[in-house]
Amino acid sequence: MRVIESHIDAPPERVWAVLTDFPAFADWNPFVTSISGAAAPGARLEVRLCPPVGMAMTVKPKVTAAAAGRHFAWHGRLGLPRIFDGAHEFIIDAEASGGVTFVQKETFRGLLVPFLGRVLEHAHEGFELMNTALKERAEGDASLHAPPTPEVARSSSPSPRR
Repeated sequence: MRVIESHIDAPPERVWAVLTDFPAFADWNPFVTSISGAAAPGARLEVRLCPPVGMAMTVKPKVTAAAAGRHFAWHGRLGLPRIFDGAHEFIIDAEASGGVTFVQKETFRGLLVPFLGRVLEHAHEGFELMNTALKERAEGDASLHAPPTPEVARSSSPSPRR
């Protein structure tokens, strides 16, 4: 099992919002450049991975967990069971400071694993890049992620005619 851990100075809700805003991945994520599907248990995703070295690939994992603000996980396989299975988890652990510890865990099993060392190392590097980009995105200007305040909403709406 490989684990990547980062501290993010943003509330769990914001980290979750960035992590599950799949259409925006192309704007900020250097490794997982697109995801289509729903962040809901049982849903099938289509995930485009572009490692820092090597060829891009598309995988179609199944969502195994989705708890808003806390946990998102998927499981995929190449061909038949026990050939190459991959489980990936994203854990958002709230801290007393108001930030989070963001953890990615990946576990690979199967007959091909011993032969894919370099490929899996490049994937690990890609997920490290993703953690850095997620941190930057979630810690960025809060106004980009927050709904408008009532004052802003009122001032931007047309004034009634008298």
